[in-house]
Amino acid sequence: MSAWTVIDHRELSSAQASIEFTSISSSYTDLIILASLRSTQASTVEQVRMSINGSTANFTKRFLQGSGSAANSYSGSDNQMGYTSSGNDTASTFGNLMIYIPNYAGSTNKSISADTVDENNGTEAFQVIMASLWSQTTAISSLALSTQNGNLAQYSSATLYGITKGSSGGVTVS
Repeated sequence: MSAWTVIDHRELSSAQASIEFTSISSSYTDLIILASLRSTQASTVEQVRMSINGSTANFTKRFLQGSGSAANSYSGSDNQMGYTSSGNDTASTFGNLMIYIPNYAGSTNKSISADTVDENNGTEAFQVIMASLWSQTTAISSLALSTQNGNLAQYSSATLYGITKGSSGGVTVS
């Protein structure tokens, strides 16, 4: 049987530039990050960025996004994972993020998928589904989440899970 194991959980007691996970063991099959984030930036939407092993380079991606009034898709080559709530969104709301990284310790390029939403009790809020590739063959040993412009607000939190493949080859949650 497979299981999700909490590797680390971080909650910010004050605004900070990033949430970091370091010294990630290579003993799991896949990684998942679940996060509740808010930016201090005074804007209506803020980009969530991820660095891997300290690097923000070698990313390619395909985005599908909707804003409540329009939908579009685009490609890019940066480390943006999606959007989160920011200083001009409804007070005390936090965006949600899920990032899945299969075979993170393998010796091939790393595929990444993300699903994010910036929560806002207003006329516009963004939801993004993203597929990305980090073109590096080194094992992932550290990850950091940040925003493009502002700091992560107090009470932003993230949990890193390791997924272990079961004997049947499938992944289940126990």
